[in-house]
Amino acid sequence: MSTLTILLILLTAVALLLFMVLKLKISAFISLLVTAIYVGIAAGMPLREVLTAIEEGMAGTLGFVATVVGLGAIFGQILESSGGAESLAHHLIRSFGIRRAPWAMTLTGFLVAIPVFFDVGFIILVPIVYALSRDSKRSLLYYAIPLLAGLAVTHSFIPPTPGPVAVADIINAQLGWVILLGAILGIPVAIIAGPLFGRHIAKKIHLDPPPETESSVESDRNALPSFRLILAMIFIPLLLILLNTVTTLAVSKGWVSKTLWTDLLEFVGHPFSALIIATLAAIYFLGIRRGMKKEQILELSTRALGPAGIIILITGAGGVLKQ
Repeated sequence: MSTLTILLILLTAVALLLFMVLKLKISAFISLLVTAIYVGIAAGMPLREVLTAIEEGMAGTLGFVATVVGLGAIFGQILESSGGAESLAHHLIRSFGIRRAPWAMTLTGFLVAIPVFFDVGFIILVPIVYALSRDSKRSLLYYAIPLLAGLAVTHSFIPPTPGPVAVADIINAQLGWVILLGAILGIPVAIIAGPLFGRHIAKKIHLDPPPETESSVESDRNALPSFRLILAMIFIPLLLILLNTVTTLAVSKGWVSKTLWTDLLEFVGHPFSALIIATLAAIYFLGIRRGMKKEQILELSTRALGPAGIIILITGAGGVLKQ
Protein backbone atom coordinates (compact mmCIF):
# COMPACT_ATOMS: atom_id res chain seq x y z
CA MET A 1 0.00 0.00 0.00
CA SER A 2 1.42 3.38 -1.03
CA THR A 3 2.06 6.28 1.32
CA LEU A 4 -0.52 8.35 -0.56
CA THR A 5 -3.18 5.70 0.01
CA ILE A 6 -2.37 5.53 3.75
CA LEU A 7 -2.60 9.33 4.04
CA LEU A 8 -5.93 9.30 2.18
CA ILE A 9 -7.33 6.66 4.56
CA LEU A 10 -6.09 8.71 7.53
CA LEU A 11 -7.67 11.95 6.29
CA THR A 12 -11.00 10.34 5.46
CA ALA A 13 -11.00 8.59 8.87
CA VAL A 14 -10.51 11.91 10.67
CA ALA A 15 -13.27 13.47 8.55
CA LEU A 16 -15.61 10.55 9.32
CA LEU A 17 -14.88 10.82 13.05
CA LEU A 18 -15.52 14.57 13.14
CA PHE A 19 -18.70 14.21 11.07
CA MET A 20 -20.13 11.58 13.39
CA VAL A 21 -19.27 13.45 16.59
CA LEU A 22 -19.97 17.06 15.55
CA LYS A 23 -22.70 16.73 12.93
CA LEU A 24 -24.55 13.54 13.83
CA LYS A 25 -23.93 13.97 17.59
CA ILE A 26 -23.03 10.29 17.99
CA SER A 27 -21.13 9.28 21.15
CA ALA A 28 -17.37 9.62 20.76
CA PHE A 29 -17.01 6.02 21.98
CA ILE A 30 -19.19 4.64 19.16
CA SER A 31 -17.70 7.06 16.61
CA LEU A 32 -14.15 5.94 17.40
CA LEU A 33 -15.09 2.26 17.08
CA VAL A 34 -16.82 2.84 13.72
CA THR A 35 -13.85 4.88 12.48
CA ALA A 36 -11.44 2.14 13.58
CA ILE A 37 -13.47 -0.47 11.68
CA TYR A 38 -13.44 1.78 8.60
CA VAL A 39 -9.66 2.17 8.79
CA GLY A 40 -9.16 -1.60 9.12
CA ILE A 41 -11.40 -2.44 6.16
CA ALA A 42 -10.02 0.39 4.01
CA ALA A 43 -6.47 -0.80 4.75
CA GLY A 44 -7.35 -4.30 3.53
CA MET A 45 -7.48 -6.15 6.85
CA PRO A 46 -9.57 -9.36 6.85
CA LEU A 47 -12.84 -8.84 8.72
CA ARG A 48 -11.92 -11.39 11.39
CA GLU A 49 -8.65 -9.52 12.08
CA VAL A 50 -10.58 -6.25 12.41
CA LEU A 51 -12.62 -7.77 15.23
CA THR A 52 -9.47 -9.17 16.86
CA ALA A 53 -7.83 -5.74 16.66
CA ILE A 54 -10.83 -4.20 18.46
CA GLU A 55 -10.45 -6.65 21.33
CA GLU A 56 -6.66 -6.30 21.55
CA GLY A 57 -6.68 -2.51 21.19
CA MET A 58 -9.28 -2.06 23.92
CA ALA A 59 -7.62 -4.51 26.31
CA GLY A 60 -4.09 -3.26 25.68
CA THR A 61 -4.98 0.36 26.33
CA LEU A 62 -7.32 -0.06 29.29
CA GLY A 63 -5.04 -2.43 31.21
CA PHE A 64 -3.02 0.60 32.29
CA VAL A 65 -5.21 3.61 31.60
CA ALA A 66 -8.36 2.41 33.39
CA THR A 67 -6.52 1.94 36.68
CA VAL A 68 -4.74 5.29 36.55
CA VAL A 69 -7.79 7.28 35.45
CA GLY A 70 -10.07 5.56 37.99
CA LEU A 71 -7.74 6.24 40.91
CA GLY A 72 -7.05 9.78 39.69
CA ALA A 73 -10.78 10.49 39.47
CA ILE A 74 -11.39 9.44 43.09
CA PHE A 75 -8.36 11.42 44.25
CA GLY A 76 -9.59 14.51 42.42
CA GLN A 77 -13.14 14.12 43.74
CA ILE A 78 -11.92 14.05 47.35
CA LEU A 79 -9.76 17.12 46.70
CA GLU A 80 -12.69 18.96 45.13
CA SER A 81 -15.28 18.07 47.77
CA SER A 82 -12.99 19.01 50.64
CA GLY A 83 -12.59 22.55 49.26
CA GLY A 84 -8.94 21.96 48.43
CA ALA A 85 -8.97 23.69 45.05
CA GLU A 86 -10.66 26.78 46.52
CA SER A 87 -8.18 26.84 49.40
CA LEU A 88 -5.28 26.69 46.93
CA ALA A 89 -6.68 29.60 44.90
CA HIS A 90 -7.31 31.84 47.93
CA HIS A 91 -3.82 31.24 49.31
CA LEU A 92 -2.06 31.96 46.03
CA ILE A 93 -4.06 35.15 45.45
CA ARG A 94 -3.18 36.38 48.96
CA SER A 95 0.49 35.53 48.33
CA PHE A 96 0.73 37.09 44.87
CA GLY A 97 -1.44 40.13 45.65
CA ILE A 98 -4.34 41.52 43.64
CA ARG A 99 -2.03 43.12 41.03
CA ARG A 100 -0.49 39.76 40.19
CA ALA A 101 -3.73 37.80 40.53
CA PRO A 102 -3.61 36.58 36.87
CA TRP A 103 -0.33 34.82 37.65
CA ALA A 104 -1.92 33.31 40.76
CA MET A 105 -4.88 32.05 38.69
CA THR A 106 -2.50 30.46 36.13
CA LEU A 107 -0.58 28.67 38.87
CA THR A 108 -3.83 27.63 40.55
CA GLY A 109 -5.17 26.15 37.32
CA PHE A 110 -1.83 24.47 36.65
CA LEU A 111 -1.84 22.73 40.06
CA VAL A 112 -5.56 21.97 40.31
CA ALA A 113 -5.77 20.26 36.90
CA ILE A 114 -3.19 17.66 37.93
CA PRO A 115 -5.71 15.64 39.99
CA VAL A 116 -9.01 17.28 38.96
CA PHE A 117 -10.66 17.09 35.53
CA PHE A 118 -10.56 20.31 33.48
CA ASP A 119 -14.30 21.08 33.55
CA VAL A 120 -14.61 20.34 37.26
CA GLY A 121 -11.64 22.58 38.08
CA PHE A 122 -13.13 25.41 36.03
CA ILE A 123 -16.54 25.13 37.71
CA ILE A 124 -14.92 25.19 41.16
CA LEU A 125 -12.70 28.20 40.46
CA VAL A 126 -14.79 30.42 38.20
CA PRO A 127 -16.56 32.12 41.16
CA ILE A 128 -13.14 33.41 42.26
CA VAL A 129 -12.61 34.82 38.76
CA TYR A 130 -16.00 36.57 38.99
CA ALA A 131 -15.12 38.05 42.39
CA LEU A 132 -11.74 39.34 41.17
CA SER A 133 -13.36 40.93 38.13
CA ARG A 134 -16.02 42.66 40.24
CA ASP A 135 -13.52 43.98 42.77
CA SER A 136 -10.99 45.28 40.23
CA LYS A 137 -13.53 46.43 37.57
CA ARG A 138 -11.35 44.74 34.96
CA SER A 139 -12.53 42.61 32.07
CA LEU A 140 -13.47 39.06 33.03
CA LEU A 141 -10.92 37.84 30.46
CA TYR A 142 -8.07 39.38 32.49
CA TYR A 143 -8.48 36.61 35.09
CA ALA A 144 -10.38 33.90 33.18
CA ILE A 145 -7.82 33.43 30.38
CA PRO A 146 -4.93 32.78 32.82
CA LEU A 147 -7.05 30.28 34.75
CA LEU A 148 -8.07 28.45 31.57
CA ALA A 149 -4.47 28.41 30.32
CA GLY A 150 -3.22 26.83 33.55
CA LEU A 151 -6.01 24.24 33.54
CA ALA A 152 -5.62 23.38 29.84
CA VAL A 153 -1.83 23.04 29.87
CA THR A 154 -1.70 20.65 32.81
CA HIS A 155 -4.73 18.73 31.58
CA SER A 156 -2.92 18.21 28.27
CA PHE A 157 0.63 17.55 29.47
CA ILE A 158 0.81 16.15 33.00
CA PRO A 159 -0.57 12.81 34.34
CA PRO A 160 -2.72 11.52 35.98
CA THR A 161 -5.12 13.37 33.66
CA PRO A 162 -6.37 10.92 30.97
CA GLY A 163 -4.87 12.49 27.83
CA PRO A 164 -1.16 12.30 28.71
CA VAL A 165 -1.69 8.95 30.44
CA ALA A 166 -3.18 7.48 27.25
CA VAL A 167 -0.43 8.95 25.05
CA ALA A 168 2.28 7.66 27.40
CA ASP A 169 0.77 4.18 27.26
CA ILE A 170 0.42 4.20 23.46
CA ILE A 171 4.03 5.28 22.82
CA ASN A 172 5.35 3.24 25.79
CA ALA A 173 6.79 6.24 27.63
CA GLN A 174 7.44 6.30 31.38
CA LEU A 175 5.03 8.57 33.23
CA GLY A 176 7.90 10.12 35.17
CA TRP A 177 9.43 11.49 31.97
CA VAL A 178 5.99 12.64 30.79
CA ILE A 179 5.52 14.57 34.05
CA LEU A 180 9.00 16.11 33.96
CA LEU A 181 9.03 17.11 30.30
CA GLY A 182 5.36 18.11 30.41
CA ALA A 183 6.14 20.58 33.20
CA ILE A 184 9.20 21.94 31.38
CA LEU A 185 7.17 22.52 28.21
CA GLY A 186 3.91 23.46 29.93
CA ILE A 187 5.15 26.27 32.18
CA PRO A 188 6.26 28.66 29.39
CA VAL A 189 3.16 27.76 27.35
CA ALA A 190 0.92 28.58 30.33
CA ILE A 191 2.70 31.91 30.87
CA ILE A 192 2.33 32.99 27.24
CA ALA A 193 -1.25 31.77 26.80
CA GLY A 194 -2.28 32.88 30.29
CA PRO A 195 -1.20 36.16 31.94
CA LEU A 196 0.48 37.62 28.84
CA PHE A 197 -2.32 36.91 26.36
CA GLY A 198 -4.99 37.57 29.00
CA ARG A 199 -3.64 41.08 29.61
CA HIS A 200 -3.53 41.72 25.86
CA ILE A 201 -7.04 40.50 25.04
CA ALA A 202 -8.59 42.14 28.13
CA LYS A 203 -7.59 45.55 26.72
CA LYS A 204 -9.46 44.83 23.50
CA ILE A 205 -12.55 43.06 24.85
CA HIS A 206 -14.28 44.06 28.07
CA LEU A 207 -16.58 41.44 29.56
CA ASP A 208 -18.44 42.12 32.80
CA PRO A 209 -18.95 39.26 35.29
CA PRO A 210 -22.52 38.05 35.90
CA PRO A 211 -24.43 39.87 38.64
CA GLU A 212 -23.66 38.65 42.14
CA THR A 213 -26.14 36.17 43.60
CA GLU A 214 -26.45 34.37 46.91
CA SER A 215 -24.53 31.42 45.48
CA SER A 216 -21.61 33.77 44.76
CA VAL A 217 -20.96 34.42 48.43
CA GLU A 218 -17.59 33.04 49.50
CA SER A 219 -17.53 29.95 51.63
CA ASP A 220 -16.06 30.01 55.12
CA ARG A 221 -12.32 29.97 54.51
CA ASN A 222 -11.68 28.68 58.01
CA ALA A 223 -13.47 25.49 57.00
CA LEU A 224 -11.14 24.90 54.04
CA PRO A 225 -8.09 22.61 54.30
CA SER A 226 -4.70 24.27 54.59
CA PHE A 227 -2.61 25.23 51.58
CA ARG A 228 0.32 23.06 52.70
CA LEU A 229 -1.89 20.00 53.07
CA ILE A 230 -3.37 20.44 49.59
CA LEU A 231 0.07 20.96 48.07
CA ALA A 232 1.35 17.82 49.81
CA MET A 233 -1.59 15.77 48.52
CA ILE A 234 -1.03 16.93 44.93
CA PHE A 235 2.69 16.27 44.96
CA ILE A 236 2.59 12.82 46.61
CA PRO A 237 1.85 10.91 43.36
CA LEU A 238 4.03 13.17 41.22
CA LEU A 239 7.11 12.81 43.42
CA LEU A 240 6.66 9.05 43.82
CA ILE A 241 6.35 8.57 40.05
CA LEU A 242 9.41 10.76 39.43
CA LEU A 243 11.31 8.78 42.07
CA ASN A 244 10.44 5.59 40.17
CA THR A 245 11.76 7.09 36.92
CA VAL A 246 15.03 8.27 38.50
CA THR A 247 15.59 4.90 40.21
CA THR A 248 14.87 2.94 37.03
CA LEU A 249 17.26 5.18 35.05
CA ALA A 250 20.01 4.87 37.68
CA VAL A 251 19.75 1.07 37.73
CA SER A 252 19.64 0.74 33.92
CA LYS A 253 22.71 3.00 33.53
CA GLY A 254 24.64 1.09 36.22
CA TRP A 255 24.92 4.14 38.49
CA VAL A 256 23.51 2.08 41.37
CA SER A 257 23.25 -1.67 41.76
CA LYS A 258 19.88 -3.40 41.74
CA THR A 259 18.87 -4.23 45.32
CA LEU A 260 15.78 -4.83 47.40
CA TRP A 261 15.63 -1.08 48.07
CA THR A 262 15.67 -0.12 44.39
CA ASP A 263 12.96 -2.69 43.72
CA LEU A 264 10.93 -1.19 46.58
CA LEU A 265 11.37 2.36 45.25
CA GLU A 266 10.31 1.26 41.76
CA PHE A 267 7.28 -0.53 43.21
CA VAL A 268 6.17 2.40 45.37
CA GLY A 269 6.75 4.82 42.50
CA HIS A 270 4.77 2.85 39.92
CA PRO A 271 1.71 4.90 38.86
CA PHE A 272 -0.63 2.27 40.33
CA SER A 273 1.08 2.27 43.75
CA ALA A 274 1.66 6.04 43.76
CA LEU A 275 -2.00 6.82 43.06
CA ILE A 276 -3.26 4.25 45.57
CA ILE A 277 -1.06 5.85 48.24
CA ALA A 278 -2.14 9.38 47.24
CA THR A 279 -5.83 8.45 47.14
CA LEU A 280 -5.73 6.75 50.55
CA ALA A 281 -3.83 9.74 51.98
CA ALA A 282 -6.44 12.14 50.55
CA ILE A 283 -9.28 10.03 51.96
CA TYR A 284 -7.71 10.12 55.41
CA PHE A 285 -6.33 13.67 55.63
CA LEU A 286 -9.01 15.47 53.58
CA GLY A 287 -11.90 13.20 54.47
CA ILE A 288 -11.80 11.23 57.70
CA ARG A 289 -9.70 13.70 59.70
CA ARG A 290 -11.96 16.56 58.60
CA GLY A 291 -15.10 14.82 59.77
CA MET A 292 -16.39 13.14 56.62
CA LYS A 293 -18.44 10.04 57.29
CA LYS A 294 -17.41 6.76 55.69
CA GLU A 295 -20.69 6.63 53.75
CA GLN A 296 -20.00 10.10 52.33
CA ILE A 297 -16.50 9.11 51.22
CA LEU A 298 -17.89 5.99 49.54
CA GLU A 299 -20.55 8.09 47.78
CA LEU A 300 -17.91 10.56 46.55
CA SER A 301 -15.73 7.73 45.25
CA THR A 302 -18.67 6.16 43.40
CA ARG A 303 -19.68 9.54 41.94
CA ALA A 304 -16.14 10.12 40.67
CA LEU A 305 -16.16 6.88 38.67
CA GLY A 306 -19.16 8.04 36.58
CA PRO A 307 -17.35 10.58 34.37
CA ALA A 308 -14.16 8.52 34.67
CA GLY A 309 -15.97 5.56 33.10
CA ILE A 310 -16.88 7.62 30.04
CA ILE A 311 -13.29 8.80 29.65
CA ILE A 312 -11.98 5.24 30.07
CA LEU A 313 -14.27 3.89 27.34
CA ILE A 314 -13.40 6.69 24.92
CA THR A 315 -9.69 6.20 25.60
CA GLY A 316 -10.14 2.46 25.03
CA ALA A 317 -11.82 3.16 21.70
CA GLY A 318 -8.85 5.37 20.82
CA GLY A 319 -6.66 2.36 21.57
CA VAL A 320 -8.73 0.35 19.10
CA LEU A 321 -8.07 2.95 16.41
CA LYS A 322 -4.38 2.86 17.27
CA GLN A 323 -4.36 -0.95 16.99
